[in-house]
Amino acid sequence: MAQKIQTISTIDQYNRMFGVVTRHPLVTVVEVKDYVPEEIVSVTRYGLYAVFLKQGTGCTLRYGREQYDYQDGSIVCFAPGQTVTVEFQTGEHASWKALLFHPDLLFDTPLAERMAQYSYFGYDQREALHVSGEERRIFEDTLEHIKREMEHAVDKHSQQLLTVYVQLILDYCLRFYDRQFITRHKANSKLITRFEQLVDDYLSSDRPAFEGLPSVAWCAGELCLSPNYFGDLVRKELGGTAKDFITRKVIERAKRELRSTDRPVSHISERLGFSSVSHFTRMFKAQTGQTPTEFRASA
Repeated sequence: MAQKIQTISTIDQYNRMFGVVTRHPLVTVVEVKDYVPEEIVSVTRYGLYAVFLKQGTGCTLRYGREQYDYQDGSIVCFAPGQTVTVEFQTGEHASWKALLFHPDLLFDTPLAERMAQYSYFGYDQREALHVSGEERRIFEDTLEHIKREMEHAVDKHSQQLLTVYVQLILDYCLRFYDRQFITRHKANSKLITRFEQLVDDYLSSDRPAFEGLPSVAWCAGELCLSPNYFGDLVRKELGGTAKDFITRKVIERAKRELRSTDRPVSHISERLGFSSVSHFTRMFKAQTGQTPTEFRASA
């Protein structure tokens, strides 16, 4: 049976679900304690930005095909347009704290220009943020600042002050994620090794000629990670982008082909998945300072 999807597109709509008074039309802080759901599975499409701090183990989140790595004391973030499935545990109550804000809150503010930096809004599978006790206190204290500002009558300063506090929350989440990438270095190193092997195997096969160059999104999917999380992981571990890493691998393969075979440049270009010889030549020269023909002649 198809599951009913509820859409939450306004702050007031979310507040009314939990009996919370709407003090500001574009932002809310909600604490839900010992929630007893009407249904075991809830599917929600968000039209809001949402940052949740889970308390207890009474529910499990799924976004996409897999469960979140999301337990007591974890934070997870959703952006407008995302659909989230919550599976409540039979016989257990669920508790959480949440910051939700409408995209209109950001209109004509410095925060609007910074939102692209918070790539964790695009994380989706097994990628929740696990916070320490101190990090949790910082998060909750900042939520209290937002709540106090919401209780103030809306005036010409409200938007600026609220977006400053929202940005503070989001910046803290960036810091906490950076810490988590460091503490997961061993596991992440294994993922980088798998990434390298994945690209090598792809380039060694016949797939590039038929499917083109390997993409970051394809690599992330093969590793069961969201493109955003995968891209951030690669930057933390390697100091560069996943696209740059793939490009280096492709050029290394091209160099070997040019040195060890007498195949035409056009053949090598097609074999590696380039859309045209000119595309191959431009990328090769950008990486090496020489055209493929010049490189072969100097080898």
